[in-house]
Amino acid sequence: MSDLPQALLASWLAERLEVTLTQLAPVGGGCIHQAWRADLADGRRLFVKTNRAEALPLLEAEAAGLRALGVWARPPLRVPEPLAVGVAGTLAVLVLPWLDLHSGGGGRAQDWRELGRGLAELHRRSRGGSAGRYGFETDNFIGSTPQPNTWHSDWAGFFIDCRIAPQLRLGAAAGRHLRGVEQLLAALPAWLGAHRCEPVLVHGDLWSGNAGLLTPGSGAALFDPASHWADREVDLAMAGLFGGFPAAFFQGYEDTWPLPPGADVRAQLYNLYHLLNHAHLFDGGCGGGYWRQAQASLDRLQARFSPGSRA
Repeated sequence: MSDLPQALLASWLAERLEVTLTQLAPVGGGCIHQAWRADLADGRRLFVKTNRAEALPLLEAEAAGLRALGVWARPPLRVPEPLAVGVAGTLAVLVLPWLDLHSGGGGRAQDWRELGRGLAELHRRSRGGSAGRYGFETDNFIGSTPQPNTWHSDWAGFFIDCRIAPQLRLGAAAGRHLRGVEQLLAALPAWLGAHRCEPVLVHGDLWSGNAGLLTPGSGAALFDPASHWADREVDLAMAGLFGGFPAAFFQGYEDTWPLPPGADVRAQLYNLYHLLNHAHLFDGGCGGGYWRQAQASLDRLQARFSPGSRA
């Protein structure tokens, strides 16, 4: 590893946070940014993300989401507070507190239940925080894909305009045309309109790589969000899409704030957004597996719903 990132970051951290960097070590985990453990002269550690300077908007959006979630999170659920974000020479940089995450697979069922409870309490506590609107203060990103968050007064309008329709436009631009799209879009206003959900602050990208247990008995953490105000079910839907969250997590959520009837079917719709996004990000020339999953999801939804159906 070149010492260039360390030299740049040492100077930048000294200026921004008045700390002395003694060692910078790479850590794994992300596919968009580089991640580092920064050891300081005072014995503390920081978590640092870097990318090219032009990627600063991605890190700024992440920082905004973390700050928003941090307003509503309470122990034992932890959301790391951004310490600094900006440009150091050729690098975009985000600095966060270091989290001592549980290493190795598994973790205690009780800790996973606490994570589920913590998420439910964050969702419930944030009700009313957006004055009944769906969206977010700024647009952000889902992975590296731009994610519009224009304020809407109704959930169906937001989900169509800011989630499904942009992904379908990206697909069409790439020459991907899925069966049943027009019929689904025609059904959504009535179907989702009948689902009377309150907007809450959601993580927005809740796969298992963006949450973790802290060292045993120390709680759990959420990070790498794509936050916005939405139906709380979107977080539970994605948590179940790719695996990684044990049953205890979902039970902890359900024990604290049960989901309403129909959540399992709505989860298929909400996860169509993530399948389409993964298709754009990862499928190009690799066999189209996510496109096939998205089409299968559309087919299942088409089989169950028609205009006028209720959630």
